[in-house]
Amino acid sequence: MSIDAARRRRRCAVVGLGARAQLFTEALAGPYADRIELAGFCDVNTHRMAVHNAWLATAHPGRPPVPAYLADDFEEMLRRERVDLVVVCTVDRLHASYIVRALEAGCDVVTEKPMTTTAESARRILEAQRRTGRQVRVAFNYRYNPAHSALRELLADGAIGEIGSVHFEWLLDLRHGADYFRRWHRDKANSGGLMVHKATHHFDLVNWWLGARPETVYAQGGLFFYGDEAGKRRGLARDYTRAHGSPAAENDPFAVRLADSSVLSALYLDAEGEDGYHRDQNVFGPGVSIEDDMAVLVRYSSGATLTYHLTAYAPWEGYRIALNGSEGRLELLVEESTWTRPDVRTEGTSPVLHGAAVGDEAGRTHLQLRRFWEEPREVKVPAGEGGHGGGDVRMLADLFGERLPGGADPLGRAADAGDGARSLATGLAANQSFVTGLPVDVRSLMEG
Repeated sequence: MSIDAARRRRRCAVVGLGARAQLFTEALAGPYADRIELAGFCDVNTHRMAVHNAWLATAHPGRPPVPAYLADDFEEMLRRERVDLVVVCTVDRLHASYIVRALEAGCDVVTEKPMTTTAESARRILEAQRRTGRQVRVAFNYRYNPAHSALRELLADGAIGEIGSVHFEWLLDLRHGADYFRRWHRDKANSGGLMVHKATHHFDLVNWWLGARPETVYAQGGLFFYGDEAGKRRGLARDYTRAHGSPAAENDPFAVRLADSSVLSALYLDAEGEDGYHRDQNVFGPGVSIEDDMAVLVRYSSGATLTYHLTAYAPWEGYRIALNGSEGRLELLVEESTWTRPDVRTEGTSPVLHGAAVGDEAGRTHLQLRRFWEEPREVKVPAGEGGHGGGDVRMLADLFGERLPGGADPLGRAADAGDGARSLATGLAANQSFVTGLPVDVRSLMEG
């Protein structure tokens, strides 16, 4: 690389060095290293930062370690390392703090979803972006999934006319669903619950497909399957707090065994002495404050309605989407797994396996167009390679690569802070409706 090319590279810091950060650190140190310099790590745990540096050293021999800073030294890192781009991968409740501080320091930001967890903090981010003139991008990788992009193209081409309603059912299987109840996500104060942490993806897709804003939300939801009360009632409870070192967890199909994965051991088990965080809590233990079964009804600015359901304890993983229009109907079925094997072990960043990675459990993707007075037509969708149906790879290229001349983004996949706030609006309103039992005016919620 020439000196001139090196000078043109942006300097990027990653804050929050858990498992998800590996997607970004590998991309920045690998395929996008000619455009962006990985200039800083920031986390509450020095061990996790050291693990990421060790992985980079193995993948890129001779590469110097990325300077590591504790969370209290975030601003010092930005100044000392001359950072102009920050990637935020922390616990969800901390996103807003790092985003706003990075913007005020003159940096652009890429943040993992959800952008934040409260309406007030979403307003703070939007105000800081307006005030500083800096850019916020939200990592909505599902926009880049080939099936979701194909659906967007069909809608933009008017394949089914004006949209009247959407039905969206999302199923998390007994591996993936349970994992949210083992981790920090089980505390709603950290994650906003699955309506915010997980469903923000789905609500963003509907906003994007419809080109409309949510206006009114009514929802019902509760803790049906996980947690200590349900576990005792159904005879699923085991007497342990966390799985590691517990004989009671030995044959529990809901337990994750960190020691089975060198990645999870390095990032979490070996890091416990520094911050006390346990990645393998009992899904049927006390302390769960999020819901696992949720139904939502939404009305949009376009007049369309959405019926949405999220189940976190299903026997298979995937989703069904149907859009009803004035000229027909579009149906998308994605089976990421057709059943859940109880004894799967993985050597990845997560105990959760998706798509082709699940072997004989893997299902299919089927997109069908049903126009009025015509035979149904299957729309062929290219298979996506990599995480989230190929969405991760395509998103990284858009975030860190070089776009086509003129900045072409014909599908409008790039998501900004406004998109992040609109995706949050439905989930936050749903959480409020769970408590009050009443419909929520989204505009009044987000405007304070």
